[in-house]
This record gives sequence, C-alpha cells and structure tokens, in this order.
Amino acid sequence: MARQVTHRYVDPLAQVWIGAARRIGLSVVRTADAYATTDGRGTLALGDDATLDADDSLGQMIFHELCHSLVEGEDSFARPDWGMDWGMDSTEDAQDWREHACLRAQWVLAGRHGLRAVFAPTTDYRAFWDGLSGDVLADRSDRSVVAAIAAIRRAEHPPWAPALGEALAATARIAAEAARFAGAAAPADPGAPTLWRGVAPTPAPHPTGLPAGDADATCATCAWRRDHRGGARCRQADANVDPAWRACERYEPALDCQACGACCRAAYHSVEVARRDPVVRAQPAYIEDRGAYLELRRAGDRCAALLGGTAEEPRYRCAIYEDRPRTCRDFTLGSAHCLTARRRVGLSL
Repeated sequence: MARQVTHRYVDPLAQVWIGAARRIGLSVVRTADAYATTDGRGTLALGDDATLDADDSLGQMIFHELCHSLVEGEDSFARPDWGMDWGMDSTEDAQDWREHACLRAQWVLAGRHGLRAVFAPTTDYRAFWDGLSGDVLADRSDRSVVAAIAAIRRAEHPPWAPALGEALAATARIAAEAARFAGAAAPADPGAPTLWRGVAPTPAPHPTGLPAGDADATCATCAWRRDHRGGARCRQADANVDPAWRACERYEPALDCQACGACCRAAYHSVEVARRDPVVRAQPAYIEDRGAYLELRRAGDRCAALLGGTAEEPRYRCAIYEDRPRTCRDFTLGSAHCLTARRRVGLSL
C-alpha cells in the first residue's frame, strides 16, 4: 500500500523567513520567471531553486528584499518592486545608492546576530558588500548612508517589528547549531565549503544595552556623551557611561552644524518668534505674522534663512545668523533636541 504523505519538509530558515514575511504583510511565492519582484499587492515572488546561486538561500533572499522595503519605506508595499521604477529613475547612480543603502542596512542588521556570512547578498553588488568594514554608517554625506540609517530605524517599528528582529534571532540560533556540525568534518563538496562555517557568535551588547558597534572608537569621543554630575552620560541610551567603553552602534564623532542643518530643515516645521525678539525688526522679510504668533518664514521644508545643502554649496549656513531669534540661539549642538532633529532627517540612529 502506498504511503499517504500528510506533511512536507520545509528548510528551517525558509520556514522562519516565510513566516516573518507573512507577519510583515507579504506572501512569498517561487517562480522560474524572475529573480525577485513584488507586485504591490502583497506578493513577493522569488526565483525557484534553479535560478539561485549555490550560496543563496530563500531566507537570505527574503531578508534582502525586506531590507529594500526598509530603505523605501512603508508606502513601498503598495508599489510594484518597492516603487523602484527604473523607467522613471533609470540612471546607474539612482540604482546604486538604493542598493548600497539596502546592503548597509543588511550589514548592520545581520551583524547584530553574527549572520553577515550566511546572509551575504549574491547579486552583482556582492563586491560592494565585500568591501564593507568598520562603521558602514560613518559618512553622513553619502546618500546611501542616510537612507540606510532611516531603514535601520524603521526596522524598530511595525510592520517590520517585531517579526524581522525575531526572525534574525531565530536564524542566529539555527545557524549556531548548524555551525557546530559544519566544523566537525570536511564538507561533502570539498570545492565549496558550507556557509555555516562563516557563522560568527552573536556580539555581546554594549554595556548600555544598545547594540555593539564597529567603529574603532570609545564613548569618550562620542558626540552623544555629555558631562553629568562629575561623570558621563549618554543621550542615546539615557544612561551613565564609562568613557573607556568601546563605542556602540550609534556612535558619532564630533558634530558639525554646517554639515547637518537638520534643526533648520525638515526636522521641525515651525520656529516661533517672540514679538519683542530683535530679529523682528532686524530681519522683517523673514518673519511671518500668524495673528496669534510670529514665526520664521519657511521655504519648502526648510527655514527661508537656511542656505546651502546643494551640490554647488554643500555646507549649510544661516543668512541671518547674527540676528537669529532666541529660539535658534537656545538650540545647542549635541542636545536632546539636536539628536531628535538628526534622527528626523536620517542623520542619526
């Protein structure tokens, strides 16, 4: 009598990531007609096994596509291929910065669990991935870095959280067990060592509880460390720190207002001005009277007095700096408000 098959085997990593994708809002299907595509209606189609490289896995493919969704934002779930319309934005640079942002986010998120070898991409951008090292978010002047920072912050919120983080943690547990056996004997195929041999231990968290960092620095030189009651305190962790501790994932060196401008642009939408503030008489062209209050005039998503931030003039400057209102004078570099502003424009984790 023929045996009745009542269940099917699914690779454990595939099970984890198919389930994670479902919780995030995506149904995963396999196809021979595409490598990776989304339809904007909740379906993520990935190539079948015959289309994938030997170092691909379905879990890695799903994770990579979720990192693309993190870069493009929640609205991208309703747009085919995450809204990356190469017909409208088809330059090589436009594709590169998106892919680079995705891989930077993937590097940070996988690195939190020792999974960079297991979840390395196998696309044409593998060379970029292989060149990553240290703090891959250090250069805030790089468009892909700013986009990656925004992506990593999105990972902490729905629809990605908590499913994405839980899937990474589950993958790390599976990988750690598989690695124990992968190192016990020679691989079955001596020409291609198993990926499990690349599993790294999950890094211990920073003493503050934040993720460990890759920057070759300490808390002593971090922009978010401040003097506090004879010691040091971190604005990121809201906790006391030892300046000798190795820097965490959110480390930033000394801040530069003219390379940032966050507080004067999209981070805040209004700067109220007291009627008796000297700027009202000194710079009337920049004052808007709203009846109940006065505010600095806006030009799009920025203060009208903010100059720079362009290819021709990359550094920011204030046209009325000497006459700026008290609200602006009271805004201090490295303060809690400064951190909020930088987070809102994607310059800080």
